[in-house]
Amino acid sequence: MQIGNVKLNGYAALAPMAGVADRAFRELCMEFGAGYCVSEMVSSKGIAYNSRKSAELMVISDTERPCAVQIFGTEPDTMADAARFAMQYKPEVIDINMGCPAPKIAGSGSGAALMRDPELCGRIVQAVSRAVDIPVAVKIRSGFDEEHINAVEVAKIAEKNGAQAVTVHGRTRRQFYAPPVNYDIIREVKQALTIPVIGNGDVVSAKSAQHVLEYTGCDYLMVGRGALGNPWVFREINEYFGKGNIILPPTLEEKCDVLLRHVSKIVEYKGEYVGMREARKHTAYYLKGFKNAAKLRNLAFSMETLADLQKLINEIRTSNR
Repeated sequence: MQIGNVKLNGYAALAPMAGVADRAFRELCMEFGAGYCVSEMVSSKGIAYNSRKSAELMVISDTERPCAVQIFGTEPDTMADAARFAMQYKPEVIDINMGCPAPKIAGSGSGAALMRDPELCGRIVQAVSRAVDIPVAVKIRSGFDEEHINAVEVAKIAEKNGAQAVTVHGRTRRQFYAPPVNYDIIREVKQALTIPVIGNGDVVSAKSAQHVLEYTGCDYLMVGRGALGNPWVFREINEYFGKGNIILPPTLEEKCDVLLRHVSKIVEYKGEYVGMREARKHTAYYLKGFKNAAKLRNLAFSMETLADLQKLINEIRTSNR
């Protein structure tokens, strides 16, 4: 599949997850077969106010390409300026967030709250599309709530105003991440558009990926929470669709090795003090399914150094052989 002139490999992308899908995690998921990734969402107002932290979220390494920078906000001109600013980091795509359900984001009118104003959605997409010479994509939800399922309307407006791909998360803003996922609305969006549609929502394995692709007819998939502590889910999906192979779960040693590499990358990019504190939540995801998981999580949330992580890994090996 392609977004404009940008070719995506494989079958699934890594979703933009605030506080999780940072540079270290994106690099790891691309290594395991993600065909595309999207940055953590960047505030357009943060860029307008010269926020260093906002700018740092746009940094993309060569090993995580093709990659989109995702921006959020409510003002078309400010969003366009943020897109122009992002170009110095050479993203392949600019992605517009119209799906974040977090109170801090939606409560200010951004993210999923934009879907309550389809006309504004169109003006934002048009402004951003005119500001940059790379493809623009949009990420939406099924609607703001169950009484306002308008993904088809918003997606058509986005396409009309220059979007070259639309990702649909099949839940409303009110649902956050609660079941069920509305795959019917993803299928309806796919049938209504001529540009590619990416399906998102509870893609956690090759089998679930197959179901979503077949049921919705979407062009590509996006994996979010299904990749947490499980970056090899992309390898599993690619092998299943590409070769028909069923991949065995990673071994204990592979899990430990990948955990160590993941946390080491976080520390490399953010320093040990910040990195180890951010690594705690990632480590907890990797511990799912291990024996003595509660004890191991307690150890994980007290880690302060890479040496502490190595002690935890030794404990994992000892208690899970």
